[in-house]
Amino acid sequence: MDHFFTRALIAGICIAAVAGPLGCFVVWRRMAYFGDTMAHSGLLGVGLALLLQLHPTIGVFAVAAAVSLALLALERAPGLSSDSILGILSHSALAAGLVLIAVAGFANIDLHALLFGDILATSKTDIAIVGIGGAAVLASLVAIWRPLLAGTVSPEIAEAEDLASRRARFVFMLMMALVIALAMKVAGVVLLTSLLIIPAATARRFASSPESMAIWSAVAGATAVLAGLYVSLWFDTPSGPSIVLSAVTLFMVALAAGILRSRVGAGG
Repeated sequence: MDHFFTRALIAGICIAAVAGPLGCFVVWRRMAYFGDTMAHSGLLGVGLALLLQLHPTIGVFAVAAAVSLALLALERAPGLSSDSILGILSHSALAAGLVLIAVAGFANIDLHALLFGDILATSKTDIAIVGIGGAAVLASLVAIWRPLLAGTVSPEIAEAEDLASRRARFVFMLMMALVIALAMKVAGVVLLTSLLIIPAATARRFASSPESMAIWSAVAGATAVLAGLYVSLWFDTPSGPSIVLSAVTLFMVALAAGILRSRVGAGG
């Protein structure tokens, strides 16, 4: 097996292992748009980093973190729903990033790579960055799991029991920003958002507990990466879109199995 394909597999599985559990909270909180918003802000981060001659990872993390803080601040404003705020932030960050890249004259920027990543061009350094950063994110998620889950299920009860759900949510958003920054080069905007949402939605069909859903979402994401890369290899299709379609196929299979199981149970 070619080294570039092996590196792509390792990087993709590492990203899926982190994105799956994080995506569970996005699904539970009904904030699917939040993943899009964070990923879209990455384009603006890349543009600012190039303009200021910084490493793209620094620019992406800074902008994604700023968008998270803006979301927390705007949620307190009266008359604004979360989905409206996310829609505004998502489209404005995406448009600002595209305009900045165009106006600054970065003609050599590959927008397709920014959207879908270039997972087949993953280097050993990329694997190390994603692996170490992903391990840190997972360790942080374990540390804040209880207050974050309590705040997701019932914010009122979490605050009454002093479980620091607000602080946990802030840390969760910073973790999302870090994952976007670490994985954007490899996964891109579309693929990364897909690995956040679709595997978690798949795992929800058969998981028996929040913890099992987090584990199964990571497994579903890794399976989609594995299947998508092999489909890309065998049929010479784009790797990023192939992974997304593999994730969607897994979701449809899980959905059909759940419907069949409920009908059999009702008939019995």
